[in-house]
Amino acid sequence: MEPFQLICAGVWIAAAVVLFIVEAATVSMVSIWFALSALVAAVLAAIDLPLWFQALVFVACAALLLVVTKPLVRRFQSGKVEHTNADRVVGQIAVVTQEIDNIQDKGQAKVAGQVWTARSVDGSVLAEGTLVEVVEIAGVKLMVRRQEPSA
Repeated sequence: MEPFQLICAGVWIAAAVVLFIVEAATVSMVSIWFALSALVAAVLAAIDLPLWFQALVFVACAALLLVVTKPLVRRFQSGKVEHTNADRVVGQIAVVTQEIDNIQDKGQAKVAGQVWTARSVDGSVLAEGTLVEVVEIAGVKLMVRRQEPSA
């Protein structure tokens, strides 16, 4: 093997090692495709193929790996929403047990037999005894809006 090709192979292997380290240091897949492509280019350098061909194969291999595996990786990385028992109160009607006032950071509502800290989604003050609909749960607070009377 010529010294130039030996240097090229060493550079490709060093690049692969650095990219694998970057991949290990991150929580999402960002450089694995490039690390694998650098290994392929190192093999090409070891069999004495020209540098321009090594670079071309590196780019093509990285692009191919990205296109083929990214959707699969994304599917595995996207965590499924873990529903909790608290989610079942969304959409239910609650009764305000303590006046809800977002500005004063106070308010409670009772839904499904449990009293929750509550806040109004539109910022309106809701008096005790008002019927409200649970729109969402934000942290440990119910986000509610005034229940409109049925027609």
